[in-house]
Amino acid sequence: MFKTTIAAMLLAACGSAAAQDVEAILRKADTYRLREASSQLETLVQTYKDGKLDKEKRYQVLVRPGGKSLVLFRSPGETGQKVLMSGDDFWMLLPASARPIRITPLQKLLGDASTADITNMTWSGDYQGSITREVEINGVPCLELELAATRKNLSYQRLVLHVAKADHRPVHADLYASSNKRLKQARFSQNRMVLVDEIQSGRETVITTLSSKPRQFGDELFNPMFLSRSDAAP
Repeated sequence: MFKTTIAAMLLAACGSAAAQDVEAILRKADTYRLREASSQLETLVQTYKDGKLDKEKRYQVLVRPGGKSLVLFRSPGETGQKVLMSGDDFWMLLPASARPIRITPLQKLLGDASTADITNMTWSGDYQGSITREVEINGVPCLELELAATRKNLSYQRLVLHVAKADHRPVHADLYASSNKRLKQARFSQNRMVLVDEIQSGRETVITTLSSKPRQFGDELFNPMFLSRSDAAP
């Protein structure tokens, strides 16, 4: 009986350590995508069809701790449009509309880039899971993490994430819907994420962070009713 109790305690301790390891890996992986917790980013989104550039748009993204992001549209003809994320809630704000419009995190902004792909910058805290194996991705020794969403409202309910074994930088991910259907593949490099559409062949969306700088923001910028005013701007 005593031996059984000791064995159970050791197994529980190992499980807890493994969970902490995954959490630490995700925190480290997040730093490669978002250097500062409160930041202003200039983002370029380009869509490709069969390897040829189809469209491109520019966005300014304001990110704040606590799951808050504000996307400002910067391309010609879209001035004044905004997308706000606050926790699990998303709103679209249009200059001609007096009220914010509720949208889903999978609402497309351009190509296969959704609001979640541009606004939701982190994995730690939103996902938990385990390290399943070691594997080589494009010549890079990686750890493979099987991750499940901690909340039902997250856009991707399951991730298979590959991070470099040496420094835990993100290398590749498979992104799944709640139905366990793979929606996208993501490839990561410095300041860039390439999304490969799993529904329509020959389509890729490239999200490039052109610049990033630390910046602090007031609470009002993440209030949808304040932002619905036409003169409300960061």
